[in-house]
Amino acid sequence: MAKQKIVVKVTMNSEKKSRKALKIAVSLCGVESASFVGSDKDQIAVTGEGIDSVELTTLLRKGVGYTELVSVGPVEEKKPEVKETKATVEVHPYQYYYNYYVPPYYVYGM
Repeated sequence: MAKQKIVVKVTMNSEKKSRKALKIAVSLCGVESASFVGSDKDQIAVTGEGIDSVELTTLLRKGVGYTELVSVGPVEEKKPEVKETKATVEVHPYQYYYNYYVPPYYVYGM
């Protein structure tokens, strides 16, 4: 399965309800992250793999109040940009050390 992003609009009148809504969203199996989005911070964006959007909406309706499923879609992955340089430098990860055997010598006392 691919990662998906679910956005749910929840009516949260107090700080207690917003904490409870976030706690319910994170408790589902497969959720990697959850955050508040939107202009009024009344929407919760949940990302993860194998999340049931209907189950999420139902649990939020039971625990918090009116909940509306806004969108369900795949996660847009950001790829880092590769900068090309004109001169390349070769890096050798291994340094070789040659160990020579030095025979022991004995000093006899006088």
